[in-house]
Amino acid sequence: MQSKIVILGTGGTIAGTAVSPADAVGYTAAQLGVAQLLAAVPSLAQAPIECEQVAQLDSKDMDFATWQRLAQRVAQHLARAEVAGVVVTHGTDTLEETAYFLHRVLAPSKPLVLTAAMRPATSLQADGPQNLLDAVTLARDGQVGGVSVVMAGCAWAAADVRKRHTYRLDAFGGGDAGPLAVIEEGRVRALCVAHRAGPGLGLDVIARDCAAWPRVETVLNYAGATGGLVDALVAQGVGGLVAAGTGNGTLSAALESALRRAARAGVRVLRASRCADGPVLGGDAGELPSAGAMSAVQARVELLLQLLAR
Repeated sequence: MQSKIVILGTGGTIAGTAVSPADAVGYTAAQLGVAQLLAAVPSLAQAPIECEQVAQLDSKDMDFATWQRLAQRVAQHLARAEVAGVVVTHGTDTLEETAYFLHRVLAPSKPLVLTAAMRPATSLQADGPQNLLDAVTLARDGQVGGVSVVMAGCAWAAADVRKRHTYRLDAFGGGDAGPLAVIEEGRVRALCVAHRAGPGLGLDVIARDCAAWPRVETVLNYAGATGGLVDALVAQGVGGLVAAGTGNGTLSAALESALRRAARAGVRVLRASRCADGPVLGGDAGELPSAGAMSAVQARVELLLQLLAR
């Protein structure tokens, strides 16, 4: 019978500490182990839960090796018959990128729930314990499968989630898609259970040495943008470029010309938007194809995986 939840820790603000409980920004991330995070949620004390520390870092420093190890550990635990779901504690800075990466590589049928916190564990406003409880509740409930992110009582699909605020507790959103579910007083109210997921790419795609993964960079359009950075990256041997354009993925003439040169030189290019919400519509489907509704950082993960899968 599937009853066990596995919690995998990777660090982040949820595991951070500060000298003063009143300090919500001058903290050090990734100081507490995942077992200590679990101990801060008394209602989970008797629950069938396993904990494992996969990494201990500030998520602004997330790297390919940690992604690779995390995906492998998640897959191994989800394959266990007695495991109903997996929860990953993470930092908020790159949460949406890790969620999208796991979504595309694994596309699990069992719940894989990522959660985090906007305040350190020592804060007077510590949100980590409630977020962890909600994530375990969602993973155990089973109404929402696939990869999701739980923050501030809402569950967002990995393909849609965005960090939209620098400081507020409700810092995440899902853009046009909205939340998959809300967790209210220990109960899950599913709003949408459909995940836009086909088969996962599989662990074989990311099995090679991380040092050999292709380099994919992001460039930004802005007033006065030139193509100099693109040309320099091409000279350095970049494998892919994501252009975060203005508005509907629009690019300055100089930046567009440089990106077209890059594409003709064999560099894969995707065109996203620097806007928080909305897809990139129309345009050139050849040299500068749209990233659709993906954010620029998600498009970078997508392009990385496409290059690995070639």
